[in-house]
Amino acid sequence: MPDIKIFTALDFADANSALDFVAKVSPDECGLKVGKELFTAAGPALVEKLVDKGFKVFLDLKFHDIPVTVAKALTAAASLGVYMFNVHCLGGREMLESAAEAVAKVHNSPLLIGVTILTSMDETQLRDIGVAGPVEDAVLRLARLAKMSGLDGVVCSAREATMLSANITAPFLKVTPGIRPLGTALGDQKRVLTPQQAVQAGADYLVIGRPITKAPDPLQALRDINAQLAVL
Repeated sequence: MPDIKIFTALDFADANSALDFVAKVSPDECGLKVGKELFTAAGPALVEKLVDKGFKVFLDLKFHDIPVTVAKALTAAASLGVYMFNVHCLGGREMLESAAEAVAKVHNSPLLIGVTILTSMDETQLRDIGVAGPVEDAVLRLARLAKMSGLDGVVCSAREATMLSANITAPFLKVTPGIRPLGTALGDQKRVLTPQQAVQAGADYLVIGRPITKAPDPLQALRDINAQLAVL
């Protein structure tokens, strides 16, 4: 499979809409992220179709449950051939360790990534759920927990990628949503950077949705971003 940095978020309501978009892009240019809306509508069959088309698939379901349930769910998800999937770090050490142990038993095991703090959340929203202090402090605590529990990395804001690189021993991947090329709308994201800024900050994979999926020419939009990253 090609060495890609961008995972295009398939934020579609049904399989046909997603597949219509996928026909416009190439697995040599990007991977694909399947989230809860699309997976709930289209199920594992769509994921298998995307894998069969040669795409790296990031299954973004943020598993968060009792340890045994998460371990079994990850084992089932791995059988679909996904490249990467995630769990929520707020599930705690026992859940994270159980997840890592389950994934390690899978042949050609996917990358296991922990979700720290959603990029739509800011300090005010964290206070509402009883988490005091700066967002960055919470991200670092959860990322350290992920590392100690055997995960491959975390989903984090690109603004925290440099901090995590400085405080957590490599190898430790940073997967960054909330990426917006210059001139595009922020949408519902609060902690954002451009693709170039994110990679310079230490991001390993970039999750980009609407700037590509809503572009008049999605493949050209994707190629423009890849070209910008190629010169870094």
